[in-house]
Amino acid sequence: MQTRKENIVEDFHGTPVADPYRWLENTDSEVEAWVENQRALAEKFFASGDPRPQLKKRLAELWNFPRVFLPRKVGDWYFYEANSGLQNQPVLYRQQGLEGAADTVLDPNAWSSDGTAAISNYTIEDGGRFLAYTVSESGSDRQVIHIRDLERKENLPEAIRWCRFTNMAWRGAEGFYYSRFPEPGTVPPEDEVNYSQIYWHTLGTPQEEDRLVFHRPDAKELSFSPFLTADQEYLLIHVNHGTDPRNGFYYQKLDGEGPIVRLLEPGEATFRFWGSEGSKFFFFTDWQSPKGRVIAVDVEDPDRENWVEVIPEQEDVISQGRYIGGKFVIAYMHNASSRLCIFGAGGELEEEAGLPAMGFIEGLSGQQDHREFFISFTSFLHPSAIFRYDLDAGRLEPFGRRELKFNPEDYETSQVFYPSKDGTQVSMFLVHRKGLELNGENPCLLYGYGGFNIAITPSFSASRILWLELGGVYAVANLRGGSEYGDEWHRAGMLDKKQNVFDDFIAAAEWLIENGYTKREKLAIEGRSNGGLLVSACMTQRPELYGAVLCIVPVTDMLRFHKFTVGRYWIPEYGDPGNPEHFEFLYRYSPLHNVKKAEYPPTFVITAQGDDRVVPGHAFKFAAALQEAQQGDAPILLRVDTKSGHGHGKPIGKIIAEHADIYGFLTKVFKI
Repeated sequence: MQTRKENIVEDFHGTPVADPYRWLENTDSEVEAWVENQRALAEKFFASGDPRPQLKKRLAELWNFPRVFLPRKVGDWYFYEANSGLQNQPVLYRQQGLEGAADTVLDPNAWSSDGTAAISNYTIEDGGRFLAYTVSESGSDRQVIHIRDLERKENLPEAIRWCRFTNMAWRGAEGFYYSRFPEPGTVPPEDEVNYSQIYWHTLGTPQEEDRLVFHRPDAKELSFSPFLTADQEYLLIHVNHGTDPRNGFYYQKLDGEGPIVRLLEPGEATFRFWGSEGSKFFFFTDWQSPKGRVIAVDVEDPDRENWVEVIPEQEDVISQGRYIGGKFVIAYMHNASSRLCIFGAGGELEEEAGLPAMGFIEGLSGQQDHREFFISFTSFLHPSAIFRYDLDAGRLEPFGRRELKFNPEDYETSQVFYPSKDGTQVSMFLVHRKGLELNGENPCLLYGYGGFNIAITPSFSASRILWLELGGVYAVANLRGGSEYGDEWHRAGMLDKKQNVFDDFIAAAEWLIENGYTKREKLAIEGRSNGGLLVSACMTQRPELYGAVLCIVPVTDMLRFHKFTVGRYWIPEYGDPGNPEHFEFLYRYSPLHNVKKAEYPPTFVITAQGDDRVVPGHAFKFAAALQEAQQGDAPILLRVDTKSGHGHGKPIGKIIAEHADIYGFLTKVFKI
């Protein structure tokens, strides 16, 4: 399919760069017509012997199992979200005690006919009467805060707008602190996701009466997240610059509304507050410890020479932790899988709790003054399961019921290490049927991400089980750019070192072929978001290496990514195209600008009209460029979903439909 081109050439530091498909960044009727033509092209591909109805039926069966999410205890009540199976959105419940009956608090499935309204976050005040929760619609990152009186089972009249990713930090039952952005129209459009502000909201009052607590108009790109110490004596503020994990930390002693003290500024290291005893604050930090440690800082005497190391850096990387019941509960990553350790208040290791399998602790919840905590544990072959740990009994017990529509014992998971281009050893998980024959004939799906200090760890997906049932191998590479091996691993895959990530992924593909797991013609690569950048860069660098490409909600235009919605937040990770030195390495790998006439593998580019994080223009322009440059017969297809966004809050029905298309594409391409 040929797409109209415009003669747009922009000068970047003396280098002319063509952008013939810039018009696809728009949302006008011409773009809508182009999208409709792309839909027709994709449907034509599927028309003959369409495998999707059967795949969709099996996906629905695999997804139809009960799921419970991390509980939060408030008073005698446990609050948790749960999905009975095929509900579009999980329902928020509460139950009194561990054995109490579940009482429905909020059911977002009743908020929209198509299930595209979702709960993004919720917090309950300590008395257990009032609930603050955020709602996002059609996959947007924009959120509205609502407040529910749980005693009367009705919402308060106020609605708080212009929020993204906010926390609600309750102080008693009077109200809460939250973060928001400027009201649209009060700042230029490009600043509507700048100028983060912290406000105080008093229950029962309109948003217009909320009190501004803190902002930094001198540093408009900083964002603030408010929360409180367990004794509610201090307001705490995590400070971030874009997606840089090296945050700052401010605080305010609330007795007498003292000044906000800027204890730590962003840009030096990660400092995450875990708990406190009076004025002694406990932090996780990678300051002078790339794999992480725990330190104590007395804010009454905060000079660095007075900081105390509580738990020193270990060989494994700290992935998360909390201070609960006078103990430090820490999840470590050992080669991207979890270990759960419990340390005393003085830093002595008391116990390593046994976990059910090689998997990952994806969530940990518990209050500082409680004697219990919960973990959400998952693996490639077992859905997320909730376990409760009783600190007094020293025992890990399941919470909620489990039910599966397949037999995990039919499959196996292993981990291998392979050399990247520069000799760096990279780990990779492999999941497949037991007794797999390494004859090079197996279809293989290789997944990667490699960025933003995000670890890619064992996790469950019903759609991956479908792939295994089809005889496929599923491979997950722990690329540089993530946090699997600490801060140094992340920094080895960002900015001018981003090519390391692509080299790691290419080496994984080559290893799978060389070791008989698959062959080039049956090797598919998949990446989402920053992973979409990964696979689009790798296919433009090595188009002959892959049999299929799944490029999902991708970042592909590395010279204009910062001009859309929250794209400027990614500058600390990717670099600034306005900087001549950064332009050189960005332009060198930018997928959109490296599409040349070549024989590209079958490619499925997927995006959503409501994606306001990675705007669909990235996918549109890349698909158009590939279609124009394609020298072979392989299809270059585009899928555009409606009323969904980057992924959060997507209804189960839409998830199943998307994966039916994905695996339908692969089964047709690989003739499975």
